Amino acid sequence: MPSLEQALRAAYRNREGLLIQLHDQATDCYRLFHGSQEGAPGLTVDRYGPQLLVQSFHQTLERDALLALHEQVCASLGGHLSLVYNDRSQGNSRIDRNDPVYRADATALEDQVGREWGINYRVRARHSGQDPLLFLDLRNVRGWVKTNSAGKSVLNLFAYTCGVGLCAAAGGAREVCNLDFAESNLAVGRENGALNPDLAPMQFVQSDYFPAIRQLAGLPVPQRRGRQLPEYPRLAPKQFDLVLLDPPAWSKSAFGTVDLLRDYQSLLKPALLATADGGVLICCNNLAKVHLEDWREQVLRCATKAGRPVRHWQALSPAADFPSADGQPPLKVLVLQL
Repeated sequence: MPSLEQALRAAYRNREGLLIQLHDQATDCYRLFHGSQEGAPGLTVDRYGPQLLVQSFHQTLERDALLALHEQVCASLGGHLSLVYNDRSQGNSRIDRNDPVYRADATALEDQVGREWGINYRVRARHSGQDPLLFLDLRNVRGWVKTNSAGKSVLNLFAYTCGVGLCAAAGGAREVCNLDFAESNLAVGRENGALNPDLAPMQFVQSDYFPAIRQLAGLPVPQRRGRQLPEYPRLAPKQFDLVLLDPPAWSKSAFGTVDLLRDYQSLLKPALLATADGGVLICCNNLAKVHLEDWREQVLRCATKAGRPVRHWQALSPAADFPSADGQPPLKVLVLQL
């Protein structure tokens, strides 16, 4: 097995062409090392604007190795990046905030701005959540939305920090609605909007997915026998020209369960009904154990049963900074023309 230094060098060589393209596109947020595919499982190295975010998921990276990695990456890129190391090898993927290996400088933990497709994003290497505020493997999807949203109404479901919504606004969408259950996520989305003052304002709806999408789709919100449902925003039925469905792998609430492995259909059907005739629904599935071909057939069958057959589909893969030796990256994306 190659040393970490050799693996990093090979990873950079494999990305040189891509990095040139990204820099030309005003993008400085990308993955520099994808350890599971490049020789160090459980280790990722990401650039977020002026920050270098190193994360270990299986075992702690020793201090000397971390500092050598930082020096090597900065030399390859030809400039200094502030180093933040998050040891996430503890239970439940939580960051070890005691940080016994390397304590980041205070300046490295300050709020920064990263760029993708010419759009500004809030960069915060450590915050109350588990994950970075921008998922880098979804870059190609955001770029597709930016290119194909002019004049359209756009619904961004499971919006997280609203990156897709920003790209829709930057692409000339006439209306953008971001929906997420967490106000903390939408708060970052509002920050992102403020960082791009030239873009048209977006809408933000804080709601559990199930009552929101069922109302938009014109479906009733089921009552649970003997249990009172929590309050939720009342929404009028409405269809959108472009809908993005990017759910987490699993979550549970009083309204229902998100389970990408066993029940993608319960998420998909109301999203199909909330997409206008002739519109586009972009579906995402980030479970590594799900194969694209099997999932695609499931999605197409569900669309037909829902009375919204797919006229055309295409798959979007992550860019080359997320290599996959078997051609089956964990993130799978289908663009459905209804």
